Amino acid sequence: MANTLSFDDISTILNSIMKQATGQTEQAITNTSDFVAVANTTLLAGYDQVLSAISQVLDRTIFSVRPYTAKFQGIRVDERRFGNHTRKLTQIDKPFEEDVRYDLTDGAEGNMFQINLPKTLQTNFYGGQVFQKSYTWMKDQLDMAFRGPDELAQYWTMVTQNVSDMIEQAHENMARGAIANFIAGKANIDAGNVIHLLAEYNAATGQELTATTVMSANNYVPFMQWVYARIAQLCAMLTERSQIFHVNITGKEVQRHTPYANQRIFLYSGARYQIENRVLADIYHDNYLRLAVTESVNFWQSIKTPDSINLNASVINAANGQVTAAEQQVENIFGLIIDEEAVGHTTINQWSGTTPFDVREGFATTYYHFTDRYWNDYTENGIVLLLD
Repeated sequence: MANTLSFDDISTILNSIMKQATGQTEQAITNTSDFVAVANTTLLAGYDQVLSAISQVLDRTIFSVRPYTAKFQGIRVDERRFGNHTRKLTQIDKPFEEDVRYDLTDGAEGNMFQINLPKTLQTNFYGGQVFQKSYTWMKDQLDMAFRGPDELAQYWTMVTQNVSDMIEQAHENMARGAIANFIAGKANIDAGNVIHLLAEYNAATGQELTATTVMSANNYVPFMQWVYARIAQLCAMLTERSQIFHVNITGKEVQRHTPYANQRIFLYSGARYQIENRVLADIYHDNYLRLAVTESVNFWQSIKTPDSINLNASVINAANGQVTAAEQQVENIFGLIIDEEAVGHTTINQWSGTTPFDVREGFATTYYHFTDRYWNDYTENGIVLLLD
């Protein structure tokens, strides 16, 4: 469970997330609350004999190696920013005082030592999530499967690259889960910052378009022109210092502003590519989106249902600043605009090692270990965009 001081194994939920992301299973309720830490105010002639997969006699071997780079780089930070327990301090604005310079009277005593202490909000992030990956290599059993040491070395290069690719994809899909958790949390506790684009457009234009009729050529182009202008407006509004676009802890309301350089935009690629081909290509380029770091998202949780999420999410209680879990399903997700500190992922500890060589059975095993942190800070600015 996230938001504790313990380091919890997440291999089970990681495997579930990976299966949904790769299309092996359908979308299922996923407990992102098990790994997403939330800012809170609480302190606390045949085949080889071992693998049975590689034929012993080969004429030609093709080693399929294609390095994989994890997506969602926009929320990845270095390990120094978030350790096992990180506290985040935010100064609270206090009202201006009455200026008494012109209220002075002859003979009255002044008091220049009036106390006015700063007001500070402290939020805390705890814990970490651990997982491992390993593979075993044999000294003798694979020798007959290859024509020489060079091919055997290529094979092990392919194996280690595959391990690296799986690790990269694990980081990517856990980061995907952290973004999905933030979306679910906003829908649950900050619905005012969930923008229903089609409903707003209908209200602004007096039309009654539906998710089906808006796709027609006559409706789609003007609607998406309006959508991009709306995104530009929202990005501009985030640069203003206000209490509007984030969750405020009762009694410690925070003024936040997010300059363009600190904004991160994630857009559902299924809709974005339609826009770029049907609308922007003939009218204007995506200059609005170039104001901030923008990344396309092919799916938010499950590759089979790409524009929806179904989570048991980790959220914050605005009344007391403590973390709770909430079931939340969100559909028609178009995009997310966040402050760079609202959602993040870092690897705070990673190492690998190989066991001593077993001289009796002729093998050794290499292990890779990771301790990761994934967090949401609902007190930072964030806006969810839905196509409904």
